[in-house]
Amino acid sequence: MATVENNLGWPPLSFEERPWRSDQDSYGSRTEKRRVAGPYLAAVPPAIAALDVHLEGELQALSEEAATELARFDAEVGQIAAPFAAILLRTESASSSEIENLSSGARQIALAELGAHASKNAQLIVGNVRAMQAALALSESIDGQAIIEMHRALLEESNPEIVGRWRDQQVWIGGGSLGPHTAQFVPPHHDRVPVLMDDLAVFANRLDLPVLVQTALAHAQFETIHPFPDGNGRVGRALIQAMLRGGQLTRNVAVPVSAGLLHDTASYFEALGAYRAGDISPIVRAIADAAFAAVHNGRILVADLETVRLGWRERVKARRDSSAYRLVDVLLRQPVIDSVTAAAQLGISSVNAQQAINRLVDADVLAQISTGKRNRLWLAKDVVRVLDEFGARAKRRR
Repeated sequence: MATVENNLGWPPLSFEERPWRSDQDSYGSRTEKRRVAGPYLAAVPPAIAALDVHLEGELQALSEEAATELARFDAEVGQIAAPFAAILLRTESASSSEIENLSSGARQIALAELGAHASKNAQLIVGNVRAMQAALALSESIDGQAIIEMHRALLEESNPEIVGRWRDQQVWIGGGSLGPHTAQFVPPHHDRVPVLMDDLAVFANRLDLPVLVQTALAHAQFETIHPFPDGNGRVGRALIQAMLRGGQLTRNVAVPVSAGLLHDTASYFEALGAYRAGDISPIVRAIADAAFAAVHNGRILVADLETVRLGWRERVKARRDSSAYRLVDVLLRQPVIDSVTAAAQLGISSVNAQQAINRLVDADVLAQISTGKRNRLWLAKDVVRVLDEFGARAKRRR
């Protein structure tokens, strides 16, 4: 059983010396090459599978309150007859990508989801949507293979040569490309990754820890191990969603915790650094604070989208069982659409789908954004506006 007293007993990283062989063909000055000559120090994270978790009383209370808020918001949204699960999953994916400086507006993301021409960042964000979907689907049994599958979903289209396995090379964060000697952080040597990830999986599946606290610590350990050559931040935040769902704090939606972290990414990264030094309080506090921010921003998003939907239905003069009326809910989760997609979503012919689209154009719900008469695309500008406002609030410092 986890004990809750004070923040003691969590071991910091140790370090080990590893040999380094410089690439003779690499570009750089003699001074730069001299800095990366000889051995370097790589982190050696502690095993955490069996560690007790000690938190001071105030932080324990904060994390419990945050967990309650997550569960309450999840239940609230789950009772609304609208496609908010898909909407919140996209916003969480976009916010997680934004932390990695991969930003895109809602219009571009919707275009990428439709398979239309879109920015590179938007395509990467759609990859993150797939990673989040995989995380939720695999949440009942979080093991190494489940995490590898999250990574595969994230990067299979954009970087397929690195998916399907743990990294087989040393990686480092900051400090230039010539070597790890001047890096801000050097994760463990790749030889250590499989054992460390097995240990992390055992910790992630324990049943004696408060779910939010367990999730924060598992996330920090994952980011410390850095088991992949690329995509670790996004997969690590997908792991947060998997653990919240597996621990049954969330049952219906992916609460956009990453949007909460966007309020103060500097503190988030500092909290990961503190964890590596043996202080677990900052990362638990960061995730708890992010949960409160996510719920607040998420409630505004849901209310704004409900307002949009009600306004549309007042303008769309059609029977409730009509194709035009049913297309309204489709547009909430897919604000850029074509007739083929509309037909598939509604289970009707392309001709009838086009008639429904035309009725929504007449009601000022949709506007055509493509040119010409072939491969036409329509935009639900009200939804895009609300989603972009959500993103702007997420980036705003409190």
